[in-house]
Amino acid sequence: MPANSWSQTVFMAQKISTRETIAYRLTELLRRLNSGEKLDPLALTQEFGVNLRTIQRDLNERLGFLDLQKNNGLYQVSSSRLGLLTPRDVERFASVAGLQGLHPRLSTELLRDLLDSRLQSLQIRGHQYENLTGLEESFSQLQQAIERCQPVSFRYRKTDGEKRVEAIQPYKLINQDGIWYLAASDGGALKSYSFTKISAVLVASDTTFEPDPAIVQTLEREDSIWLNLKKTEVVLQIEGEAADYFRRRKLIDGQKIEKELADGGLLISCLIAHPNQILPTVRYWLPHARIISPARLQTELEQQLGRYLGTNA
Repeated sequence: MPANSWSQTVFMAQKISTRETIAYRLTELLRRLNSGEKLDPLALTQEFGVNLRTIQRDLNERLGFLDLQKNNGLYQVSSSRLGLLTPRDVERFASVAGLQGLHPRLSTELLRDLLDSRLQSLQIRGHQYENLTGLEESFSQLQQAIERCQPVSFRYRKTDGEKRVEAIQPYKLINQDGIWYLAASDGGALKSYSFTKISAVLVASDTTFEPDPAIVQTLEREDSIWLNLKKTEVVLQIEGEAADYFRRRKLIDGQKIEKELADGGLLISCLIAHPNQILPTVRYWLPHARIISPARLQTELEQQLGRYLGTNA
């Protein structure tokens, strides 16, 4: 692997490790508070190996949505809110713990929404984020339309210009690896729209639709924003130099280790609905990753690289 790619990989791994450490600590604090424990900040600094300022930030800012009470230096949840969170709520919190800027509104409001079991309009997948400053109103309009089952129309910016999208049925706002998408049904076809390309949102406030159970189920089980119902199985060969990364984390949505190779490498498989679900990942891990099947995807990858290098392979 080239030196710059290796440096990027190490840096990315460090960022992931830091986020996971924060997520674990905050989730553990949330679990204890929800069960009625009184937390001593000084004791927590020793347990988690962080300074007092970090623990105070955890309790006063990152967990501020709990409206904690402080008595004699100990933090606890008020009796009126004790035990309100279910294990599923804590699990949902873990997916966004410690993140900032993920939502166009304050993170406290986002966490309240995510921990409200009645609210199903938001879904978080991944840890990075894009800046949505100035788009708060459009986001709120779409979120409310989803919750109220109201059709929406908007202008949508594409590479070949803007087009008007009329009377689609919005189902969910999904954050996939830091990018917000609107999942919606357009004439019965499930599609995804990049939120930052949406403008001039109009909500049909006098009309409602009945959510399709099949679409709801698809969105619950789908690991990506490529919402094509037809899937293609892809098999990759990963060389030993990169195999440990794929063993430790699912670097590809839905990846499955099919075989451990004698040289330390791996054969892994996944299901995709679009080539862009897999090609960027393979390009990143070159020369240690190769598409075994379908062969046409490996050919497409080689042609892309050829065009990039000016050789038209």
